[in-house]
Amino acid sequence: MLRYLVRRMESLPAVLVLTYRDEIGADHPLRGLLGLVSRTPRVRRLRLARLSRDAVRRLCASSSMDPEAVYAVTAGNPFLVAEVLASGDPSRVPPSIAAAVVARLSTLDGTSRAAVEVLSVVPSAVERWLVEAVVPGGLTGLDAAERRGVLNVSPSRVSFRHELTRRAVVDSLSAVRRVAANQAVLSALLAQREARGVDVSRIVHHAAEGGDEAVIVQYGPLAQREAVAAGSHREAVAHGRLVLAHRSAFTPSELVEILERHAVECYTVGLGAAAMAAQHDAVALRRTLGDPVALGVALRWLSRISWWAGDRDVAEESGAEAVEVLAAAGHDAGLALALSNRSQLLALAGRSAEAIEVGERAVAMARTLDDAGLLSHALNNVGLAAWDLGRADGRARLDESLRVALDAGETEHACRAYTNIAWHLIDDLQLDEATRLLADAIELADDAEFVGFLRYLHVTAGIVRLSRGEWDEAEREATWGLDASPHTRTPALYVIGRAPARRGDWSGDELTEEAFATAVGLREAQRVGPAGAVLLETAWLRGSGPALSAAAEQVRPWYEEVFRYGSRSVAAELGYWLRLAGHDVPIVAVDHPYAHLAAGRWREAAAAWERARCPFEQALALAASESPDDVMAAVSLADAIGAGALGRLLRERLRSLGVARVPRGPVPSTRENPAGLTNRQIEVLRLLAAGLTNAEIAARLVLSVRTVDTHVAAILDKLGAPTRRDATRRAAELGLLTST
Repeated sequence: MLRYLVRRMESLPAVLVLTYRDEIGADHPLRGLLGLVSRTPRVRRLRLARLSRDAVRRLCASSSMDPEAVYAVTAGNPFLVAEVLASGDPSRVPPSIAAAVVARLSTLDGTSRAAVEVLSVVPSAVERWLVEAVVPGGLTGLDAAERRGVLNVSPSRVSFRHELTRRAVVDSLSAVRRVAANQAVLSALLAQREARGVDVSRIVHHAAEGGDEAVIVQYGPLAQREAVAAGSHREAVAHGRLVLAHRSAFTPSELVEILERHAVECYTVGLGAAAMAAQHDAVALRRTLGDPVALGVALRWLSRISWWAGDRDVAEESGAEAVEVLAAAGHDAGLALALSNRSQLLALAGRSAEAIEVGERAVAMARTLDDAGLLSHALNNVGLAAWDLGRADGRARLDESLRVALDAGETEHACRAYTNIAWHLIDDLQLDEATRLLADAIELADDAEFVGFLRYLHVTAGIVRLSRGEWDEAEREATWGLDASPHTRTPALYVIGRAPARRGDWSGDELTEEAFATAVGLREAQRVGPAGAVLLETAWLRGSGPALSAAAEQVRPWYEEVFRYGSRSVAAELGYWLRLAGHDVPIVAVDHPYAHLAAGRWREAAAAWERARCPFEQALALAASESPDDVMAAVSLADAIGAGALGRLLRERLRSLGVARVPRGPVPSTRENPAGLTNRQIEVLRLLAAGLTNAEIAARLVLSVRTVDTHVAAILDKLGAPTRRDATRRAAELGLLTST
């Protein structure tokens, strides 16, 4: 039928549009038709490009999937991207794709299928020499597979059309055939190890898949070291875990180095419990080996890892012992880092003056030793403590710490500096600067595979979103911290619990309770203060006196600790809520809106929060006014951001002020617009409809372009619109472009 039409189309007043998948073999019948079409003078062939990384990222915006992982397994193939997104898990082959691959394999003869199967266990493109070694007939044995569209073949290498195709083939193999294929590849790699410069990680991979323990023991530690040196932290963790399954094969001196590398790499990727277990074992071994410097360094790492895992007692004990051991050994570099570690623990506990005293000693030693990493570490702690005390040089010290770390390629220290600067900017309500800083920090941590810090930075971004009244975005950012260390999980819990409470949804009560309990267990005012404030705010929003009193009784015993060791802004917020609950705690002497509000200076508080664009808190301050007009303005703010619980309390406040005609709250159709867009997405949509580019929208709203990209992708998804023009049309139909 198509041949008939193609021959006659040129004389017809019509257009014939043909589409086909590009994975057709050379012997497919369609090839003849395409040859016929090519001789038609008026034909136009449209070669569709694969989806770009940016396109995949936008398609992933409304899901929790990692866009880089999706792109890696699909290479941007639109069909594969759609199937993976539908499956919800890029680590597994969707059944639809697996079935398609198996069907295609069934068309191959036995020899060709066997060749494809052995190549499938190689998780990369296969070099020509390796093909010749493991495939009967070498490259010529792959002719049928290439013609069927299973493989891409070039003179130098062979690869599967898509990573998902390769995985589907591997998954279809029996255990026996998979082991045999890996053993064949392993033998070829070992035979050419020296001549071809084979990457040792490939040898270890196939040894593990083929069950060759001797090869794992021989090459595993080297693969771990090479992955560490290359900054491939996830790979280093995998190698370490594999090698440590064979501990008895190593001497104590060999094993302790493997354990120490594994502990640090687990810490880097956010595996706190595994890191702590490995470092405990390493310290125990170091005590038997008679090297005090190595023991002191191991104790310092145990201190840091233990704090990260939430065990302050071990962190304090091992940190103090590290200072003692390294001082006795006369090792200046090790002692300086141990002192800086001590300064860090003091700063995190809110003992700022002591932290500065110890930290300045470490700074001086670092400058003498000309050690950039050590200098950045020490400056970080001194800057953190100084800023907490309100000293003018606090920010300068942290900025220097960040600059030194970035120049020296010290990613961990840079992430710490970014984090500490961002938290202080949030405390000071400099949210725009915090947002820009966090975007840079997240990019650095993501690129360097510092997953622990990456999670913490996303949670920190969630706190900024919460302050802006962007509830959905805040919760989405905070979910990064739910499987993280206690120090990261605590703020994640109270962000995810606080956002629904502000809407009037009490489903997050268990999360806020857990956040406070975890914060108390960490024994740090910087955790206890915010978690306690969230507990009190949530109880107040319920409008229940007994609930607020009960929460205040739970939190009150910790106020002195927060007042003494927490930042002034944290103490001011907690103090305000306790005073609202009837506890006569002192008003913190600090220029912060919560301190102003506690002192009755609600106008100053409202103005400060308005400047910072914190609508919920601004409405909270206006509610303290005796003027119905101010409270009415607060109602408008609460309604605009969907703060249903606060809106209800504000309407009660209007009635208490004698207002007879209290405006009705937003009905569901306006509170939750027909498309389910957030308030921020509505803002972006209106600017999009006005013809602004994503970069222009970002500049107008003081957001990163990446954030606007995410919003636009979510808008298109929620509106079911393939293009911006379609989104504008659909939004107009729903009445979303009309300001109210």
